[in-house]
Amino acid sequence: MKKFNLLFISVLSLSTVYAQDITDALRYSQNEIQGTARFRAMSGAFGALGGDLSAVSLNPAGSVVFSNSHVTITGSNSYTKNETNYFNNMTSTNESCFGINQGGAAFVFVNRNSSSPWTKFAMSLNYERTNNFNDFWQARGTNTNSVDFVDNNNNFLAPVNSIAGNFHQFAQGQRLADISALPNESIDRAYRAIGNQFGYGNQQAFLGYESYILDPEFDDDDNKTYFSNVAAGNFDHKYTYLATGYNGKMSFNFATQFEDKFSLGINLNSHFINYERSTVLIEDNNNTGSTVTHIDFENNLLTTGAGFSFQLGGIFNLTPELRAGVVYDSPTWYSIDEETTQYVKTIRDESGTTRSQTIAPNIVNVYPRYQLQTPGKITGSLAYIIAKRGIISFDYSNQNFSNTEFKPTHDPELSNQNALMSNVLTHVSTYRVGAEYRVINQLSLRGGYRYEDSPYKNGDIMSELQGFSAGIGYTFGNTKIDLTYDQASRSYQNNLYNLNGGGSPFASIDRKNQNITLSLGFSI
Repeated sequence: MKKFNLLFISVLSLSTVYAQDITDALRYSQNEIQGTARFRAMSGAFGALGGDLSAVSLNPAGSVVFSNSHVTITGSNSYTKNETNYFNNMTSTNESCFGINQGGAAFVFVNRNSSSPWTKFAMSLNYERTNNFNDFWQARGTNTNSVDFVDNNNNFLAPVNSIAGNFHQFAQGQRLADISALPNESIDRAYRAIGNQFGYGNQQAFLGYESYILDPEFDDDDNKTYFSNVAAGNFDHKYTYLATGYNGKMSFNFATQFEDKFSLGINLNSHFINYERSTVLIEDNNNTGSTVTHIDFENNLLTTGAGFSFQLGGIFNLTPELRAGVVYDSPTWYSIDEETTQYVKTIRDESGTTRSQTIAPNIVNVYPRYQLQTPGKITGSLAYIIAKRGIISFDYSNQNFSNTEFKPTHDPELSNQNALMSNVLTHVSTYRVGAEYRVINQLSLRGGYRYEDSPYKNGDIMSELQGFSAGIGYTFGNTKIDLTYDQASRSYQNNLYNLNGGGSPFASIDRKNQNITLSLGFSI
């Protein structure tokens, strides 16, 4: 017997949470180059330089490189183009957005005690977006894969290349009483009660059964075998992915300089996540034997989170011209909350009569809070100062994504994802090169290049990232204005839905992100 809950918000049990997976972990673990225009113009190769607020977010020792206290604010317009290939059908989409992605101040204090070797101190506070989640793409095409779910006697159960296979996977082996509404029970109440008692998987089976996608072998509460009303064959798919949000960081910094030999610093970072995603899969078929010929399946996700990390860094003056930098980034420890809503609509043909069925529970599923620990990172940097007219800088960092971990680890689903990440993710090396040349005292030209490995051992899932940048800066006394263009490209695969054991259809996406960034800085 299902338990009733009169709340409009359904709180699901911990052992049956909405399935977090590798894509979620990577989304919140990877950082893009954001920040000030000068920082972006040199592709983020600032680990041995400092004197820029985004450089301070990279290496906390960089705040004492400022000659005076400094304030910077930055806005950026981002343009993203996605080229999607789904069964050899190409779809192009693009999206543009503007936002304030950086703002902060550094305060520099000269030590008046001439007998002390610690010549300077600095404190800074800086906000910076570390990733932009805004994204929009579509996949359209005819799925011709003919792999199907069958029983032990090779009887057809459901097609894998249909969303019906996804619903069947959750239903098979579950009692009919645990995935269906009681007599005279409303859809809202049944969906909520099933979620509270049995969890996410049974809710998916409920949607499949109540929308007539699935039929039981026997109309009995103890039945555990189901057949799809969608027959094997080809399926026309239209999939829409729309996401908004960002990952941000607030850094509290302290740094000090020892004579002219080296600088040391620490950042204490407060992180926050805001991510919203909506996906819609529309599927049509005219396969012989199909009762259900149209499925419209929508899923909405809201994710919020907060986290903490710290950074330790140093900049060493090897010679008057040559500097070296080293930074340790701790793991980031996140606490994350998620909410979902769902909707499914089907059209079926019953003996020549067309019928429509809509299952739209007016329920928000609120899942138990979980934790995510991202991998730590080590960065080494070199910079060469050319006669106070130019800079050449190089950064290298390494991060082992196989150490990414969901918690609590005693949860079996999260433990399985941790084991999977340990096996399929790997070390990521990132290379950044930047240069700046001062044409005249007021005018500077900048450029940069970066390369980042794929976090997957299988590079077909996500390719390496390559990007370049170019920018210009001009100084008006105590005021600086910087303008930068940068772009980066990467290819990856995205599953339209997930099936245990693989076999899910995926779209191949080539993404190019282009940004125009403007910063305004003041020495105070």
